[in-house]
Amino acid sequence: MFEVFENTESKVRSYCRKYPVEFNKAKNAELFSVDGERYIDFLAVAGSMNYGHNNPEIKAKIMEYLSEDNVINALDMYTAAKEEFLVTFNEKILKPRQLDYKVMCCGPTGTNAVEAALKLARKNTQRSGVIAFSGAFHGMTLGSLAMTTDRTSRGGAGVPLANVTFAPYDGTLDSIAYLKWILEDDHSGVEKPAAIFLETIQAEGGINVASIEWLKEIRKICTEQDILMVCDEIQVGNGRTGHFFSFERAGIQPDMVVVSKSISGFGMPMALLLIRPDLDIFRPAEHNGTFRGNQLSFVGGTAGINYFVEHQVDTMVQEKAKIVEQFIKEEILPLDSRLSYRGMGLLWGIDFGKINPELALDAVHECFDRHMIIEVAGRKDCVLKLMPPLTISEDTLKEGLAIIKEAVTAILKKNN
Repeated sequence: MFEVFENTESKVRSYCRKYPVEFNKAKNAELFSVDGERYIDFLAVAGSMNYGHNNPEIKAKIMEYLSEDNVINALDMYTAAKEEFLVTFNEKILKPRQLDYKVMCCGPTGTNAVEAALKLARKNTQRSGVIAFSGAFHGMTLGSLAMTTDRTSRGGAGVPLANVTFAPYDGTLDSIAYLKWILEDDHSGVEKPAAIFLETIQAEGGINVASIEWLKEIRKICTEQDILMVCDEIQVGNGRTGHFFSFERAGIQPDMVVVSKSISGFGMPMALLLIRPDLDIFRPAEHNGTFRGNQLSFVGGTAGINYFVEHQVDTMVQEKAKIVEQFIKEEILPLDSRLSYRGMGLLWGIDFGKINPELALDAVHECFDRHMIIEVAGRKDCVLKLMPPLTISEDTLKEGLAIIKEAVTAILKKNN
């Protein structure tokens, strides 16, 4: 059945190895195979489908745009679709949060925006080094990969990954004390960096949630030390944590913010770099890309923002978060005292590390056998990662949680 993929496609493919079925339809938090089999989606295409598959309100705007001979790609030229997106983003997202950023439309992927942030941080400060955190995932191109810590990803680079100093993340050792030491001790051997890059929740790193106190302290250190604070919102932004930006809960303002994945509203390629105005010093075309003017992404992005605001998605997520957390605490954790969990919004992890790290992947397979798509994360892939579309219905959410309980029960029984 999969002969054409096996014979033609590169061996680098990964997700299809976990979910060996051919899909052709999708609606909200459900995927359907070519055979008509239904699967509950707790992956949301790695967080790029926050508003659900084929969201009817967003799709209607895209179909309307496509029904006429409107521009589809325009590099960085002025277009009506881009104007509407920028006005909507500024009026409905930035201004209500008292955020003053210039918006840079980057190439189509998050890693491109991370690369732009790296370049701009170095250009502004005239320093080459940056600080990132153990457990980080920032992308797969060389600059962002240098700040990514898992060995498998780094092993694919083929060249040294330099100019990055890693510090322990919140909850690992004494993170703030270590950071202050390498910045303040004149014998630490670490030069002052251009920027500190961080995720407020390390999603690929295992759903590691930074405390509000830690985030505030990082902001304070960056301000005092004249270091730029760059927040990577690629996976944890766009409402995933119950706020449009995940850093909102800490009441901080990063100097730069990287946004991608669900910012397009409809799962189309799009990435933005939000820049403190005085840092916006790139010369024309100093960082560019052919597809930074994907008009369908602007149309979908505008519709996605309107959907977020009109449907109060942030409140919706916070309510659904209570359902997930209660279920994990009352139905999953009692299955084995060694299980633990963490997360917020609609991003949660069930940690099997104290039992057997391999059980998390076993749970993925058991869930798939029960028609659910779900992923692992973290060190040794020991965390079962729950990340459904934010628009998932409560009934489907509870159905998916019940499947997870069945799967975890099954693997624990096998392991004992």
